[in-house]
Amino acid sequence: MPAITAVLHTHNDALRLGRALETLCPCDDIVIIDHGSNDDTLRVGREYGARIVSASIVSASKELDETRFIHGVADGWILCLDPRESLTEGLAAALFEWKLSPAPHSQSCFAVFQREETSAGWIQNPMPQTRLVPAGWNQWEGRLPASPSSVLSLDGELLRFAFP
Repeated sequence: MPAITAVLHTHNDALRLGRALETLCPCDDIVIIDHGSNDDTLRVGREYGARIVSASIVSASKELDETRFIHGVADGWILCLDPRESLTEGLAAALFEWKLSPAPHSQSCFAVFQREETSAGWIQNPMPQTRLVPAGWNQWEGRLPASPSSVLSLDGELLRFAFP
């Protein structure tokens, strides 16, 4: 069964981080890459058993992409999230099923759909975003994996909250 490591970048996200971490039960490990938080973000992360990596220490590296932050993830898969996002029960179930099924692991990456909270209510983003990639992935757009031309989508959704 493949291991999934959740990777979240944080900066003063104490008010919303717990909600995100609470939904990561399909993940075997959690890595928080902190960008200089001065609130209780690190304490919240540790309460959920997350491994904390300081972005300032890693930034001394000359590498320019996300791979500089995920060197500690030797094998398995990486699930990339924002601290404002949470897995729905449907996505968590899909990840558990995915881990038990040997066939899909031959895919290079997987995407998920996202619903976003706005002041007017929830909106569905029409295009899935690549979020589940093998640990050796080297195609990044900022903090998220780049989307190849063809990618399979997992069932369920990520919820992106606008308000803490």
